[in-house]
Amino acid sequence: MILITGATGLVGRSLVPHLVASGWPVRILVPPRRGGRPPRVPWREGVEIVVGDLDDAPALHQAMQGVHTVFHLASAQWWGRPRDLDRIDIQGTRAVIAAARAARIGRLYYLSHLGAEPSSAFALLRLKGQAEGLVRSSGLAYTILRCGVIFGPEDRFVNSIAMLLRTNPFVFFQPGSGESLLHPLYVLDLVRALENSLERIDLVDATIEIGGAEYLTYNELIRTVMRVSGAKRMIVPLPPYVLRWMTNGVNRVVFRWPMTPQWFDILASNRTTKLGNLFDYCGVRPVRFEDTLLTYMPQRRYMAEMLRFLWFR
Repeated sequence: MILITGATGLVGRSLVPHLVASGWPVRILVPPRRGGRPPRVPWREGVEIVVGDLDDAPALHQAMQGVHTVFHLASAQWWGRPRDLDRIDIQGTRAVIAAARAARIGRLYYLSHLGAEPSSAFALLRLKGQAEGLVRSSGLAYTILRCGVIFGPEDRFVNSIAMLLRTNPFVFFQPGSGESLLHPLYVLDLVRALENSLERIDLVDATIEIGGAEYLTYNELIRTVMRVSGAKRMIVPLPPYVLRWMTNGVNRVVFRWPMTPQWFDILASNRTTKLGNLFDYCGVRPVRFEDTLLTYMPQRRYMAEMLRFLWFR
């Protein structure tokens, strides 16, 4: 039995049906909706559902019964404020480890980010590094995957850029010169890598760094999204601290804003690894960034998506 936390997130929504189709028994831990209503999940057949939060110890222990592998995907990386990151990425990871040790599971997977270090000056990378430390010192067999920026039809980074391009018909504000290097990784490539790694004994008690087929600067990534989505704008560079202040201000006014403070943690310096790592570690040949965007981005109505994103949680 495989348990997945954060199953309704970007990676989980692709990983769950992929594992089920491959014949793996899957159980997911999903939080209840407001008012105690049952959660909405897109899968009903072939998936066991346990309702509970990461801080719900009885639900966690119930979910761990009979489990041999845990994919701990729950994170507040793309939507949370610092207190949410601490609650989910640190306290939640600590709770998952405690329940996993009590259930004597065989292996714990944790998704981290390139550049994660417990001594980092940036909140996201510092908390990810601290969570890695918890996993390494847990006494459990583990595999930590430090990933580049994950993109796909439901991601909250590349699609958010496309939404922001639609909000302003003239300009797009870019932090600094946009020269920080990114290593985008397609979500289905990551899902295949996770499944392949289940049979790789050499990845037990290992921390690996993986990315996609190419490096892109943030400026190149923006121009690629403009070209594919058909929303050409003038790119206006602003000092990162000014754009961070603007983002914090907007986030206080609207329910949600596509750009979050965590963006600036990722864009603060280069976030890359060796190009061949995904194939060397997991036997997956990654797809190219622009070729993948062409399969879904030109058909999207990003202005309508932006309105739904702003006003509906």
